[in-house]
Amino acid sequence: MRMPDAVSPAEWNKAHEELMAAEKELTRAQDRLAAERRRQPGVRIDEGHVFEGEGGEYSLTDLFQGRRQLIVYHFMLPPGSDHQCEGCSMFVDNLGDPAHLNARDTTLALVSRAPYPEIAAVRERMGWTVPWYSSFGGGFNEAMGVTVGGGDNFGLSVFIRDDAAVYRTYFTEGRGVEKLGTNWSLLDLTPLGRQELWEDSPEGVPQDSPYAWWRLRDEYGS
Repeated sequence: MRMPDAVSPAEWNKAHEELMAAEKELTRAQDRLAAERRRQPGVRIDEGHVFEGEGGEYSLTDLFQGRRQLIVYHFMLPPGSDHQCEGCSMFVDNLGDPAHLNARDTTLALVSRAPYPEIAAVRERMGWTVPWYSSFGGGFNEAMGVTVGGGDNFGLSVFIRDDAAVYRTYFTEGRGVEKLGTNWSLLDLTPLGRQELWEDSPEGVPQDSPYAWWRLRDEYGS
């Protein structure tokens, strides 16, 4: 297996400083992008959407739990599915205590199309406490563009409310989700990376097919 080149401390410092300069440039670019994101317009969302959760039936406004902003992760769990999405599960495994989000008037929740009893079973198995709601029988997923032609995709939506008026201000999917403080972004910091075939890695780095190593956390060997 390939190991990093062994260099002197002076050589390492020089290479590291060059990398840090590139990272700072990227950070500033991300700050500029975040500034643009904060200026994006919003589209008003139909308040007719109904969800089922641990405590019964909820409106979209209810999902905010009295706060101003709402982040929804669209978890791929269609009705009657015997498959639990490993990627969505890895994302939720990385979610920390919501107190810091709540302190900034923001609530985080999951939404899936499966009926709530199916959601509750997965939630109990995984030991998750993040609020998770069912949109079963409604058109929320279709309205958000994450269910197309009966097939589900994952994604993340951001909403803000003005009393009962709810606006969607942001949406991302694919790799736009995986960079949000997840194990993927941590692996990107390592010499071996994610060890997937699509990555531009030095010769000798072990790699296999994307998704091949993904498991639910209780399915990994010790």
